[in-house]
Amino acid sequence: MMRCAENPLLTVRDVKPSRPGLCVRGIFNCGACRFGDQILLVCRVAESAGDSPREVAVPVMRRRGAGLRMELLRLLRSEHPELDFSDGRTVLRRSGARGVVCLTSFSHLRLARSFDGVHFRVDERPMAFPETEEESWGMEDPRVTRIAGNYYISYTAVSARGPAVGLMRTRDFCRFERLGLIFAPENKDVAIFPARIGGLYYALNRPVCPQFGAPQIWICKSPDLVSWGRQRPLFSGAGLGWGGLKVGGGAVPFLTEKGWVEFYHAADGRSRYRLGAMLLDRDDPEKILAWTKEPLLRPETEYEKRGFFGGTVFTCGCVRDGDRVLLYYGAADDKICRADFTLDEIFRALRH
Repeated sequence: MMRCAENPLLTVRDVKPSRPGLCVRGIFNCGACRFGDQILLVCRVAESAGDSPREVAVPVMRRRGAGLRMELLRLLRSEHPELDFSDGRTVLRRSGARGVVCLTSFSHLRLARSFDGVHFRVDERPMAFPETEEESWGMEDPRVTRIAGNYYISYTAVSARGPAVGLMRTRDFCRFERLGLIFAPENKDVAIFPARIGGLYYALNRPVCPQFGAPQIWICKSPDLVSWGRQRPLFSGAGLGWGGLKVGGGAVPFLTEKGWVEFYHAADGRSRYRLGAMLLDRDDPEKILAWTKEPLLRPETEYEKRGFFGGTVFTCGCVRDGDRVLLYYGAADDKICRADFTLDEIFRALRH
C-alpha cells in the first residue's frame, strides 16, 4: 500500500461555500468513477454557520408553505444543560429519550474533476443540494455505480427521522434524475454492484437497530435498482479486534478474477475508523470467500489523526487502474486522500 505523496488531495481551502454566511467544515467521503478521460469524485461537503465555543450554529431545511427553506438553528451551550455537545458531529439529549437533536454541520454533494487522479478542481456550485424533508439535515457519503452508460449515485439522506438512502441517476454529470428513497430509516452505507448477477442487481447496506446489537453489513436484491428486498445479513465483523463498535460497506464492489472485492470500514469503541476488504463469490455475492483480519488502512499520518473528527479513514469510492486500485478516502472527516493498492496486496491480506 502506498499513500499518495500529494495527500491530502483536497481540503476546505479548495472549496467555496455554497452560499454567503456559511463556512466549509470538510470535504470528504467521496464516491469515485472514470468519466471519459477524467476521474470524478462526488464529494460530501459539510458546512456550518460559524465556529464558536459558545454555540452550535447549523443550517437546516424547514418546510415553509409549499416548499423548503434554509434556516439557521442556534443552540447556546450554556442554555441547554440537558444536551450533550461532546461529540463534534452531533448534539445529543443526555437522558430520557436519548437521541440526536441535530447535526453540527449540513452536507451537500459537490463534484471534483481530475485528469491525473491526483490534482483535482472542485466545482464552485453544488452538484446536488438537499431539497426534500428526508434530506433536511443534509446529503452524505455518496457512492457512484456505473451501469450501461448510466451513473447511479446512492447517498445518505439525513433528517430528524434518521438516516435513509436516496438514489439519483445521470449520464453526463450535468443533468440528474432523482429516483427517491430506496431504503427507509435507519439505513446507510449503500453500495450497488455494477452489474446484474443471475438476472438481479445486488446492493450492500447497513440497517441500524442499536437496541438489539451492533450494526452489520446486509445484502439485498432488486430487479430494477429501485425496489430492494430479500435482505440477508452478510458480515458482522465478529472476530475483528479493531471493529467492535461499527462495521459498514465502503466503496462500490469491483470484479476480479477471484471474485468481487469490497472495501469495508470498521470502528472500535473509541470511534477510530479503519478499512479492511472482503472477497465475495463472483456468481453468488451472498457468500464471503475471505476477508482481512487486520486493517488494510488505519489512521497513522497527521492528516488522518487530526481534523474535524480525528482518527478516521473512511472510503466511499475507488477506481481500478490495471492491477492497481486507487482508493479515495476521507481523512479525519475533513479531507480527501488517496492510497494505492495492488490486487496482489489485497489478495495476500485476505484470510479464508
